[in-house]
Amino acid sequence: MLESYVTPILMSYVNRYIKNLKPSDLQLSLWGGDVVLSKLELKLDVLEQELKLPFTFLSGHIHELRIHVPWTKLGSEPVVITINTMECILKLKDGIQDDHESCGSHSTNRSTTENTKPSVKPRRIQQAAPTDPDLPPGYVQSLIRRVVNNVNIVINNLILKYVEDDIVLSVNITSAECYTVGELWDRAFMDISATDLVLRKVINFSDCTVCLDKRNASGKIEFYQDPLLYKCSFRTRLHFTYDNLNSKMPSVIKIHTLVESLKLSITDQQLPMFIRIMQLGIALYYGEIGNFKDGETEDPTCHDKDMLGNITGSEDETRIDMQYTAQYKGQELYSQQEDEQPQGWVSWAWSFVPAIVSYDDSEEDFLGNDPTSAMHQQKAQTLRDPIVSIGFYCTKATVTFKLTEMQAESSYYSPQKVKSKEVLCWEQEGTTVEALMMGEPFFNCQIGFVGCRALCLKGIMGVKDFEENMNRSETEACFFICGENLNMKGLTYLTNSLFDYRSPENNGTRAEFILDAAHHKETYTEVAGMQRFGAFYMDYLYTVENIISKGSANQQDFSPGKSEDMGTVQEKSTKSLVIGPLDFRLDSSAVHRILKMIVCALEHEYEPYSGLKQDIKDENETVLNPEEVASLEEYIPTRHTSITLLKCTCTIVMAEFNLLDHLLPVIMGEKNSSNFLNTTNFQSLRPLPSIQILVDKINLEHSVPMYAEQLVHVVSSLTQPSDNLLHYCYAHCYLKIFGFQAGLTSLDCRGFYCLPVPIIPSFSTALYGKLLKLPTCWTERSQIAITEGIFELPNLTIQATRAQTLLLQAIYQSWCHIGNLNSLSVNEALMNEIFQTTGVKSKNPLPTLEGSIQNVELKYCSTSLVKCASGTVGSIKICAKAPGDSGKEKLIPLLQGPSDTKDLHSSKWLNESRKPESLLAPDLTAFTVQVPQYMDYCHNSGAVLLCSVQGVAVNIDPVLYNWLVYQPQKRTSRHMQQPVIAVPLVTPISRKKEDEVSVGSAPLAKQQSYQASEYASSPIKTKTITESRPLSVPVKAMLNISEGCRSPEERMKEFVGVVWNAVKSLTLQLEVQSCCVFVPNDSLPSPSTIVSGDIPGTVRSWYHGQTSMPGMLVLCLPQIKIISAGHKYMEPLQEIPFVIPRPILEEGNAFPWTISLHHFSMYTLFGKQVTFCLVEPMGCTSTLAVTSQKLLATGPDTRHSFVVCLHVDLESLQIKCSNPQPQWHSGSAPPAAWGVILETRDLVPRRAPCMEPASPSACVSASLSLCL
Repeated sequence: MLESYVTPILMSYVNRYIKNLKPSDLQLSLWGGDVVLSKLELKLDVLEQELKLPFTFLSGHIHELRIHVPWTKLGSEPVVITINTMECILKLKDGIQDDHESCGSHSTNRSTTENTKPSVKPRRIQQAAPTDPDLPPGYVQSLIRRVVNNVNIVINNLILKYVEDDIVLSVNITSAECYTVGELWDRAFMDISATDLVLRKVINFSDCTVCLDKRNASGKIEFYQDPLLYKCSFRTRLHFTYDNLNSKMPSVIKIHTLVESLKLSITDQQLPMFIRIMQLGIALYYGEIGNFKDGETEDPTCHDKDMLGNITGSEDETRIDMQYTAQYKGQELYSQQEDEQPQGWVSWAWSFVPAIVSYDDSEEDFLGNDPTSAMHQQKAQTLRDPIVSIGFYCTKATVTFKLTEMQAESSYYSPQKVKSKEVLCWEQEGTTVEALMMGEPFFNCQIGFVGCRALCLKGIMGVKDFEENMNRSETEACFFICGENLNMKGLTYLTNSLFDYRSPENNGTRAEFILDAAHHKETYTEVAGMQRFGAFYMDYLYTVENIISKGSANQQDFSPGKSEDMGTVQEKSTKSLVIGPLDFRLDSSAVHRILKMIVCALEHEYEPYSGLKQDIKDENETVLNPEEVASLEEYIPTRHTSITLLKCTCTIVMAEFNLLDHLLPVIMGEKNSSNFLNTTNFQSLRPLPSIQILVDKINLEHSVPMYAEQLVHVVSSLTQPSDNLLHYCYAHCYLKIFGFQAGLTSLDCRGFYCLPVPIIPSFSTALYGKLLKLPTCWTERSQIAITEGIFELPNLTIQATRAQTLLLQAIYQSWCHIGNLNSLSVNEALMNEIFQTTGVKSKNPLPTLEGSIQNVELKYCSTSLVKCASGTVGSIKICAKAPGDSGKEKLIPLLQGPSDTKDLHSSKWLNESRKPESLLAPDLTAFTVQVPQYMDYCHNSGAVLLCSVQGVAVNIDPVLYNWLVYQPQKRTSRHMQQPVIAVPLVTPISRKKEDEVSVGSAPLAKQQSYQASEYASSPIKTKTITESRPLSVPVKAMLNISEGCRSPEERMKEFVGVVWNAVKSLTLQLEVQSCCVFVPNDSLPSPSTIVSGDIPGTVRSWYHGQTSMPGMLVLCLPQIKIISAGHKYMEPLQEIPFVIPRPILEEGNAFPWTISLHHFSMYTLFGKQVTFCLVEPMGCTSTLAVTSQKLLATGPDTRHSFVVCLHVDLESLQIKCSNPQPQWHSGSAPPAAWGVILETRDLVPRRAPCMEPASPSACVSASLSLCL
């Protein structure tokens, strides 16, 4: 009868997981149609073996198990299995991070398992051998398949608990039911047929509650926190597609879950524990823990492959190489899961696929099928792995962050209660998490959501900024917005899911999947991802390709004895993240809430799951032959990550309150968080000035070798590794920023921002860096770069009026506690001057300074011996834009570099033709600096500085003075509301009363404070409620001040010691071209666009073409050339790191320095091409020698005595003065007839006869020697 076939199947499942169960009693109960079993204990060892997780079950029991079998309607009604109250408690296995057992025990356990497995199966077959000639095998097979496909499973009150350290994580599901459905996902009794090879199931979860609590040392939970998730219901749809009726395994499996509303709540005490749980999941994913089963070992000799095999395409995380071969060697794919190699997360997840959808291994034996046909069926199944699609969809998710405080009851003996207050909320819409896999060679995960935002709730740290009585709008509370509204976007996040009515499965067609890496990248682009979601999109793709390569040198590393059938395995891992248009506002409320979350997360630190391995090179490392090296260079697997941000807007708002001195020290690890109570009366400041930053696109790319440790050990053992191999031994990072711009804006009382006033126009920049993996393996190769960075800036322009810089300074001071914060009140005139009404012109527009820097390239490199940097700066230009006489804006150049100043020391250049600045002009600055890592290391050469600076022209125009002296009116705006904030008080309780007296007896304005509460315009009364301290300089700050009170002589000695350590072994080469400074007594704008920005060209144009040229003083600073002893000239820009021809190995060998100064002069220019000289061109050559000697230590520090010898050879110094020159600043040039020139000569003659008055044409030189 049917009982003889169905009963053993049900018994096999129950008996596998239930302890101390009598098969005879179970069999008699099943034949009666109903089974009721109470107080059952689970076989914990069986669960641990099948789950293969690094957890151990502390307990597991079922309160009641009911099985209902409708024997009379077995073909039309389902078998119902009901579990009432099932509870399991788990924890991490003990010693999971300790050393594992040896290889010998591993092999013994494997052999024992293999010997015991066959003995179980025949006994079960012998127990269920009866056959009935009235029931043909085909009918029995179809009926049993029909029964199993329609089994209903109901679990009431499922409780799962996980304990670790002080963490207790519990999951409670009130009801979970799994049943079979029809095409419209309604409950039905279904089975697969030849026309419809599809099976659908639904799992409904009701009232899921997740709690996260902290237990004490005794294991008790003193205070219960708010649940993380409270009574959340969701449903799961399962869709199985078979190739034919006889298929044991579906060809396509889809498991999709939909949650309409997900509300999470995290308190400040739960946050560290929540982060710990997330770290556990990451450690499980990357195989850092739980990567080895009982009895297995981490010893590389226990593996079936060596180091090279790991590098070329295998890792403990996936073990693709061993399993990929075994799957196609005729072995049964799913029945040998216990015998496989240790696996990572992907392999572990894949092992559950057959357990979810297939029968037990013994079912075929119960059915009495032909072994030959079963063998052919198994071979057909191994030809292709099933396609598995897992999806999670959430319509709306909310995460609320709460701060807790202890609250005592009215009675003294009443226990304390935890009271929580919401301070931060994160809302997210249209969330999708999809995973697609086909065996282990292909895995894809896509995550995205349509929109999200973050809001401030209630108060923070005593500041009641968003309490209900504040009547602040939701727009002001929202400080982060990303993506679009779900109502406007539609149901795109459900595309092709089982909950999408347009999906192929819901329309009777078979879904098509993209399982090719190249086709996948072409289809799922960043544009396609953002069109579907809009806020965030992540695509993770991991593929393994078997490249057939005969004669490959490392085939033996994959599968010993079968290398002839195995080629090179190539792994690829790419991760792409795209974040859509976002608006981020950093105001006081948002910043304090974010930092408070960080402080709460740092309050409790847990031990890491996996300790860092020592980067020690194996002495027994095998040296590769040339063929193996060539094979290794063909392909090296890497992990590539790309992060792209599109259309980012960040607004930095002026601080309305500032309590960062209580948060930042905790984050920086300086001190612990102190409990304090802030009595605050908050009032918002309107209009509120802000800095708005806009970025079109930010792209960050990161690549790292997939098996860095093995790769570095192999490459570092090579005598001369190629550049390609060295390239893959680094972690590379590329950062590109496009369209970065910044401006000033203001938030009005309605919550809207005015049009931003540009400060930094749009520019782009790029940064590249690389870091050597396992640098301790390269200690013998000092030339290998450990870190390297390159920075490129094509163009950067900054423009601002003086009023705008004052407003920027006020915003900066509001966050940094600089100066008297009472002076930070924003002036109405200042705001009106910056943010002018549209269409209204200012009566007195302010001048604008505009500075630009172009073609900046910087490079940094560090090795085990030196740190070095080099770079170039193309040009720097500063000009002023001021209103002109006719209403047009005039351009006044103020600084130009590089500029041709070689001939500017003499006024002859005014009468000669001057070529315009060439685009091929040399860079303004080129430098190279190299510093030893260890200054006291005896074998290190000294530091090297090579620098070259081209000529610079400076115009000190009166408009610069007008820009600097601008001051806004002192009258403040009557429309602006200043915040009234009291300062938090923190003192011991014993001093509470006297502190209150001190606070009440002295005005608040006279007390020193480091708080950001001094926006108040009048003294405020404060009331001490908890531990407090009078308003004064903190004790720690006073101690630092007393310790830092040193005499100027001690500071000078310390400064001299620092300078001497820097220059005593310095190889110096410095070249600075002349800097020409023009000082006119009136503005000197560029007369045309041809010479725009060229200061000498502008002066020459006014000198020849304008009759009203203002008086001007020209100061030509000397050309400077400094070179250390024994050094030969080198190009200032060197490829770093580099070696100089004559390094300085001993202290003081860098001296003497040769210092040359040439072409210093001064002259004045007047209208009508009149020129008078003040100082004729002159120069000097000097030699500087310094030696030092250590004095006997008379204190804790060792002092030096210095001997300085300076020899100076002066050229002729000629100073001239005419009558018009003292009056040049008045702007009126005297007549040329007043040109009586007074000429003075050197006061330090070389010979005694030269003391007599000399003729004007005589040339006197001087030599000066000074020895200290």
